[in-house]
Amino acid sequence: MAQAKIWTREFLGMGMTNFFYFMSQYILIAALPVFIMDDLGKGQWEAGMAMTCFQIGTVVCRPLAGRIIDGVNKQRLLLAASSVFFLVMGSFYFVSSLHMVWGLRLVHGIVFALGTTASATMAALVLPKSRKGEGIGYFAVSGNLAMVIGPLVGLLIIDFLGPRPLFIFLALLALGAIYGGNGKKLSDDIILPSGKRKQGFHLSDFFEKKALPSVILGGLVFFAYGGVLTFIPMYTRSLGLSSFTSLFFLVFALVIVVTRPFVGYLFDHHGPDATVYPGFAFFCLGFVLFSQVGGVPLLLLSAGVLGIGFGALAPAFQTLAVQSAPPSRAGVATSTYFWSLDISVGLAAAVLGVVSDSLGYPFMYGVVCLASAVLGLVYYFFWRRSGKRAAA
Repeated sequence: MAQAKIWTREFLGMGMTNFFYFMSQYILIAALPVFIMDDLGKGQWEAGMAMTCFQIGTVVCRPLAGRIIDGVNKQRLLLAASSVFFLVMGSFYFVSSLHMVWGLRLVHGIVFALGTTASATMAALVLPKSRKGEGIGYFAVSGNLAMVIGPLVGLLIIDFLGPRPLFIFLALLALGAIYGGNGKKLSDDIILPSGKRKQGFHLSDFFEKKALPSVILGGLVFFAYGGVLTFIPMYTRSLGLSSFTSLFFLVFALVIVVTRPFVGYLFDHHGPDATVYPGFAFFCLGFVLFSQVGGVPLLLLSAGVLGIGFGALAPAFQTLAVQSAPPSRAGVATSTYFWSLDISVGLAAAVLGVVSDSLGYPFMYGVVCLASAVLGLVYYFFWRRSGKRAAA
């Protein structure tokens, strides 16, 4: 029997849209502080507030995104969000004050939450059920690649060409997002709301209760990974290895891409346990190695081991979150999962910053991040065991 197709125009379009959204975010994370400090003459606090404004927009909008997406034409919503995304990116070209930057970043956070949740929801719905785990894993690669490419591209453009060409480039990315998500009309059973719409507002409109175990697990993984994402520049600088930070993320992303087909196959053909347990093992080992880094070889080895673990865990829990809910609630399940990730990374930046200042980076990575991963492993074990007992 012929294998169900993953690489359809619909799926590729959603992946393209997701990539452009995340590219804009990672470009601005790296390059916007340079613009704020060099061109607007402000300090690090003002630059940090630009990221805070984005996070406020994302965290506030993410729970609302699921209800909105499940209640309207998903593709039209994506078109509207991407159109506003284009206007925001284009407006950066005309920025002349810090408050304009903060306002644009707040709106950027809102449309980012809507656009990425809508594209991820539709990507999951267009995938065949027999290959959903594999497909969602490939979809996640679009964000992983943006994480590696975005900061490098942003810094190169602003360093060699200046901020205005950078903002033009961001506007072009937004146009690419519009085309990717709307280049082909999806079928009505994918984009139109299904099920009876409840009147008024209910807590279940914003959170998918059935997805909570996967949401908690994904949150623990991203809390631990948030320590790497947020503090690795300072960690490598303290080790005299700051010039190898980009290489760390390159190895991390390449390992995820290379192992993706194998990880997706295991999930779809042997169940989540076949990817989650080994994923946690590699993730924990990666933090042990990362906490002991003293030179380039161990830094890159830890990147590869963390990449294997993270690349197995993140798409597995996203798939489990989507599969836990009926198709009519796929948007709420996806937004609940992403909302947890937004909060987890934000908490990591706050909590782990205090830990690293007080006890140092080796302790933070070797004890706190490792403990978070171990807690996730223990929670998963008891959750799966209780589920199997209930099924029996």
